[in-house]
Amino acid sequence: MKRIFVPSRSGSDWQPLLAKPTKHWKKSKSAMTAAACWEATPSTFPSELSKVLNASGDADLVDLKLLAAMPEWTTPLVGGDTASQTDVLALARNDRGLCVVAVEAKVDEDFGPTLGDKRKNPSPGQTERLGHLQRLLGVGELPDDIRYQLVHRTASAILVAQEFHARTAVMLVHSFGSRDNLRADFDAFGKAMNGAKIVDNILIVPSMDRPRLFLIWCDGDRRFLESELPSIVPVSANGACSSTARL
Repeated sequence: MKRIFVPSRSGSDWQPLLAKPTKHWKKSKSAMTAAACWEATPSTFPSELSKVLNASGDADLVDLKLLAAMPEWTTPLVGGDTASQTDVLALARNDRGLCVVAVEAKVDEDFGPTLGDKRKNPSPGQTERLGHLQRLLGVGELPDDIRYQLVHRTASAILVAQEFHARTAVMLVHSFGSRDNLRADFDAFGKAMNGAKIVDNILIVPSMDRPRLFLIWCDGDRRFLESELPSIVPVSANGACSSTARL
């Protein structure tokens, strides 16, 4: 992915960045819902994110000013060619310094395979990647029932924070749905990371110092589930996306 960005004109400009632009661009699904939510206040965090960050009372998280929000940010990972693709990568700062927020938006989609699934008959590249991710997180062997997506999304937050010399990294689940198992998976991950509760929905990982690492759950504004944004990706006669579509 290029590291050259242009301002969006509308939420529909998020669509061509998706891994599967037509399949994933649907009303009441996470991609469209997140785009509508963030584009409603394009110069600031969505109000519910600002509220939960300020509720932490932590000097690194309160009064953060949004500098840039980049949809579908890709972070290369050791072991293979597939990068971790973050729904929204936000750069923000306050008087304490720079903060990176890696946002995983969810409606009723789950977090995908577990680490146990990934450990079954892994390729050499997968073994290398899993080892690298666990060393990066610094908490030893994570249990098989932990969701892999939460692991690599958190790793992405850390890696981008390191690249930008940011003081703070946040992995934030922005949930617009109501599936209890999503929260249960998040809580299990927080426990496995030895996260310490600051307030409801916010954990700090004491073992991480540079950057400091927070795990946050944020309930999204469900009115955006009703948002329907136009598709701007042409579809050919056979149903495939046109390769000429660009942001």
